Amino acid sequence: MNRTMFTATNTLSQLQKQMDLISNNLANIDTAGYKRREASFTDLLVQEFRNQPNDALEPANRLTPFQIRQGNGARLGQIQLNLTQGNLKTTDRPLDTAFTAEGQFYRTMVENEDGSADMVLTRNGALYLTPLSDTETMLVNSDGHAILDDNNQAITIAGNVKSFTINQTGLLTAERYDGTSQQVNLGVAIVNKPQFLEQKGANLLGLPVNLAALGVTEGEVITDLTGPLRNQIAIQQGVLEQSNVDMSKEMTDLINVQRSFQFHSKTITLADQMLGLVNGIR
Repeated sequence: MNRTMFTATNTLSQLQKQMDLISNNLANIDTAGYKRREASFTDLLVQEFRNQPNDALEPANRLTPFQIRQGNGARLGQIQLNLTQGNLKTTDRPLDTAFTAEGQFYRTMVENEDGSADMVLTRNGALYLTPLSDTETMLVNSDGHAILDDNNQAITIAGNVKSFTINQTGLLTAERYDGTSQQVNLGVAIVNKPQFLEQKGANLLGLPVNLAALGVTEGEVITDLTGPLRNQIAIQQGVLEQSNVDMSKEMTDLINVQRSFQFHSKTITLADQMLGLVNGIR
């Protein structure tokens, strides 16, 4: 009975993680550029009990294994990032952009509490201007993090800007009131192996600290689209990409997880009742 309770308890803790994952997807259904996460399960180690110490005594032509195999529950094997394209919503705002190709992200700089800075990725194309001085502004995302150019430098725009134009390959042109203009290439990277990315909060993705220990390099996970590679960039101005979360699918998955959770909870209750009956035998 104790083994039954251990197996059910192990699985319950993993099902709770899947419910948290689904809840996070539902909470970000209206977040621009959000990519849903999917959970996959694997079996824990299986233990083998030799119920017949002498294999020669087993019946001839037996097709099943001689031993008894008993599992220890399931665990959350991997959380996968689904990079499928979301629907586009027209806003007609000049600084609203959306990628029309899968796997492409803006490069963004996030400052840490210790003063250091990390390069992260975001699919959210809602861009804004934050003032640095009376004559200079910086291009940031909706959370105030600096958007980088193709040289991994923060994008600053000088002068009073009249209008913005962003073409398909990410070339931003700022037209000033005095008739002059400034052009800069938005920093864009394409993700080759999304399974190695980590959530950094606020709809941001980044590389793990121990990337080398995982046996891959940064260049294998993401590729900066610079030089001739910029022709692969596909950006549309005046629209925002909605999340790729499907409400009906998430609710169906949530109901299935809840039923599994109830089943394993009932297993623990029944095992406890059976232990009570055994202990009550006189």
